[in-house]
Amino acid sequence: MSGYASLPLAADLYNDLEPSPKSSWRDLVPGLMVAVLATMAAAFVADHYNAPLTLMALLIGLALNFLGADPRMGPGLGFASKTLLRWGIVLVGARITLGQIAGLGPMTLLAVMAILLVTLGSGVIVARVLGLGSAFGTLAGGAVAICGASAAMALATTLGEKRANQAQLALVLVGISAASATAMFLYPTLAHQLGLSDRQAGFMLGASIHDVAQALGAGYSYSDGAGQIAAIVKLTRVALLAPVLALVAAFFRPEDGKKTGITLPWFVVGFFAFAGVNSLGVIPAVASRGAQDIATGCLACAVAATGIRAPMSSLLETGIKPILVIVTASLVALALSLAGALILL
Repeated sequence: MSGYASLPLAADLYNDLEPSPKSSWRDLVPGLMVAVLATMAAAFVADHYNAPLTLMALLIGLALNFLGADPRMGPGLGFASKTLLRWGIVLVGARITLGQIAGLGPMTLLAVMAILLVTLGSGVIVARVLGLGSAFGTLAGGAVAICGASAAMALATTLGEKRANQAQLALVLVGISAASATAMFLYPTLAHQLGLSDRQAGFMLGASIHDVAQALGAGYSYSDGAGQIAAIVKLTRVALLAPVLALVAAFFRPEDGKKTGITLPWFVVGFFAFAGVNSLGVIPAVASRGAQDIATGCLACAVAATGIRAPMSSLLETGIKPILVIVTASLVALALSLAGALILL
């Protein structure tokens, strides 16, 4: 392993090659147990009060933030926020099949891709104008454009902590969760006021709402038909997570300035592989559902650990500028999604 960090790969962007203190499984136990217990508490609250699991995990993690100062928690919390996150991203592929994406039709698929890219670009532009930098704009804009908190965690992992630190990530997670919950309640009302058909409403909701659960909840609250379309459109956005991560890894080169070959993070390759196998229909439905449940648990645990690790003093000093990036990107996504629904469907 000593020579691994010197290999000419495209990036120590996602902290896989950074030297870190060696720790045994025993060292992981305290922090990992806290993260798991926080996740279980979040699941209980989410189940009993019909609240978003990701938001509950983040809030409980932030409530336990004082534990992050205990050095005994460091290894386990790091494992939860990085390793479990990456495996969760791999297993998200269980939600995707190529047939679902093809069923949209070429023009609709191109529209989804265009909305994603323009939304991401708007986040980068606004962040640069506000002096927050391209990396934060990519983090916030990508989270809005793709799949909310899950995309934020994946993008932060790919960018690396030097470009997207824990405070910025925690702020994006809070903002995305709040924006997604607000959209789930307001966007269906807007669709009703505009008299959109089930297909139009499903496209608009699936292409604009941040998190998967909220997008599907909004779609099915409109109608069953809208819910089905929203699910396919939203999962198409999720499927585009891996290509976007690959582009981010290519664009944000190593900080030493050396130009090297492009190497995909292993969790991106795993995401592609899982989605491809799932498309073949060889994975039993029970196994696919199990993989999705495990992915949900891993991502929630990673979010909880991120909340515990977040440096709150830095988080509180960030001001309103980061929120403006999220709000602007959200409005761009909504406007483009509505235009696409009215023009194409």
